[in-house]
Amino acid sequence: MAGYDIELVSIETDTHPLDGLYYRPRREIRAQAMILHGNCMNFYTGTPKFLPPALANLGIATLAFNRRGHDVIATLNSRSFTGGAFQRIDEAIADSGYAEAWLRDRKDAAPIVIGHSNGGMLAARHVAGRDDIPALILLSAHQGGAGMVPFASANGLLAQNRLPEFERKAREAVAAGRGAELMLLPGWWYAITAESLVDNLDRLPATMDLAPGISCPTLFIAGDQEPPEMYPAEAFVQGTSGPGAARIIPNCDHFYTGRFEAVAQEVSEWLSATFPDLCDQST
Repeated sequence: MAGYDIELVSIETDTHPLDGLYYRPRREIRAQAMILHGNCMNFYTGTPKFLPPALANLGIATLAFNRRGHDVIATLNSRSFTGGAFQRIDEAIADSGYAEAWLRDRKDAAPIVIGHSNGGMLAARHVAGRDDIPALILLSAHQGGAGMVPFASANGLLAQNRLPEFERKAREAVAAGRGAELMLLPGWWYAITAESLVDNLDRLPATMDLAPGISCPTLFIAGDQEPPEMYPAEAFVQGTSGPGAARIIPNCDHFYTGRFEAVAQEVSEWLSATFPDLCDQST
């Protein structure tokens, strides 16, 4: 039997709510955590699905939630649309704040912040400059900044080798007031609005630039099949102003295919070593 209970939650924002699951251990809650999912993912796949049960074993209650930019295109209780194709940077940053505020209503303390991929970049952005966050865990956080879209495109994602063409079309559409129109891309995630593409080109926080503002204990995990230029585990940890560790998982891709247990074990062992009193399982 699982050592935790699951609660379906909905967190209000200034537009669409953030839906998710709250994993509550069946023991004293020693701390809380929130998990920020990657681009066009959600709370019921990948890291937000496999990690909360491991955290519950340590007495950590976890919120896994959808940003408004979840999946590629989604609808809620209407025919209006939302999803990753429409995501904006300011909105994604705000969603982290909404999630933390919800957790603070449960336990008035800042949560451990965990993020995968694009969620890792957002997690670093949420934590930078703060002194109240107990820990930051980055799981294959990408480089962010102005280099992200060109790098991803050059590696077969997004616009692939047609980035100049799509950038020109996107900027023209935004200038003409048609920024909300969808553009079909040749690479994952295959669809994006003109204004979202411009937003990603111009306004993504640069993950490495955030590192000096991180003073809490930090763990950065990446797979050995991921290019360090895009997922800078060692460089980021070296750049923080607090203690940190980088872990490279062998035989591991960006989505941790077949390596969920190895990643969960690394996270659990690091948390137990970093916070021995917090994660003491004897009480």
